[in-house]
Amino acid sequence: MERFLVFLHILGALSTGFYILLPFIAAKLPALDGSSQSGAISIIRVLNRIAQFGLIVQLLTGGYLMTKGTYSIAWMVIVVVLLLAIAALGGIMGKPLRLALANIQQKQDIAVYTGKIRGLALGLAVCLLVMTFFMVYRHII
Repeated sequence: MERFLVFLHILGALSTGFYILLPFIAAKLPALDGSSQSGAISIIRVLNRIAQFGLIVQLLTGGYLMTKGTYSIAWMVIVVVLLLAIAALGGIMGKPLRLALANIQQKQDIAVYTGKIRGLALGLAVCLLVMTFFMVYRHII
């Protein structure tokens, strides 16, 4: 049972992996033409939604796995706070993605939204990398 939960936990982590590449993808958005922007933003929206479901899986499986291991309180707090920060930033990013798509369809400028997407993407990548660091080096704290 525990091995299966670890497997599910890793699947959840893999679903969030695109957040590491997202800042590089978001940086290229302003240089694309309208139809390419629309396609890229649509794909980012789908991957973001998949990652949100993966975060739910990580929260549930990780919570159970934490009860079975020996982890410091500080480590548990940091990991949960980072997980919630990733979930929040991913959820917040949904609105600029939706509004950017709407503006593209109306042939309006999306520079404001691409700036927000870039900033949120950078925050997501940093949080995910810090969380991964603490997952690998859990004995530091």
